[in-house]
Amino acid sequence: MLRIITEQAEAQTELRRIRDRTASDQMLNKEATVREVLQAVKRQGDVALLHYTEEFDQLRLSREQLRVSGSELDAAYQQVSKELLDAIQLAARQIEAFHRQRVPKSWVQFGEDDVVLGKRYTAVDKAGLYVPGGRASYPSTVLMNAIPAKVAQVNQIIMVTPPRPDQSINPAVLVAAQEAGIHEIYRVGGAQAIAALAFGTETIPNVDVISGPGNIYVTLAKKLVYGIVGIDSLAGPSEVLIIADEKANPVHVAVDLLAQAEHDPMAAAILLTTDANLAKQVQGQVQQ
Repeated sequence: MLRIITEQAEAQTELRRIRDRTASDQMLNKEATVREVLQAVKRQGDVALLHYTEEFDQLRLSREQLRVSGSELDAAYQQVSKELLDAIQLAARQIEAFHRQRVPKSWVQFGEDDVVLGKRYTAVDKAGLYVPGGRASYPSTVLMNAIPAKVAQVNQIIMVTPPRPDQSINPAVLVAAQEAGIHEIYRVGGAQAIAALAFGTETIPNVDVISGPGNIYVTLAKKLVYGIVGIDSLAGPSEVLIIADEKANPVHVAVDLLAQAEHDPMAAAILLTTDANLAKQVQGQVQQ
């Protein structure tokens, strides 16, 4: 629900709430939990991984159920529309074409007195990709994280993603994973999945680098394993502030707000406008 706020005092209160939603004391409590999860998975492997998946996600899985099977991957293609498949394949081709232009080239030159100068680029052996799940499906996240690894010729690309309540994974995500060249997929999420990628378990191999966004627990886990493995970045809760007047298209504004709000319960999507009618129109579009 998008609330319309017109009073300055209420607006200031709401902005303070948004600012303080990642207060340091809350982060410390969450970080302590994440440290406990990381240590447990490091020591106990799959046992801890499955324990925390049941505790946090209310999903009871066996070790054998962690890896997505070939039959599930094949079935995913039958569960997506032709239009969606075409869109995924088009996006994959375009992303790959873009990143092929960005591949750095090794070089060497010989200086005076037989000094050899140069730079050599070598792909890591294994890359881990975290794909969020639950609130929405993100085949785009799969493509944008896995295809650069494929272009770089990483030997093994491993994906982890939390399953839905019925233990399945969104078929669009599975199709995107296959189009992007991912080698292994595991149905597990949260800090415990990051721990598995960093330290390895009996089922999930450890990797050299982890990329992909997640909730605050995933972000804290990536922060804490940095140095043991490489990471892409620490992505905070999504935020967007749109400033618009009466000339703005309410549909476009609503879509831009929703594109960020869908990511995380802690996401912040704000429209600042001088036009009350636009605010009401955007509110209606968001509700639709």
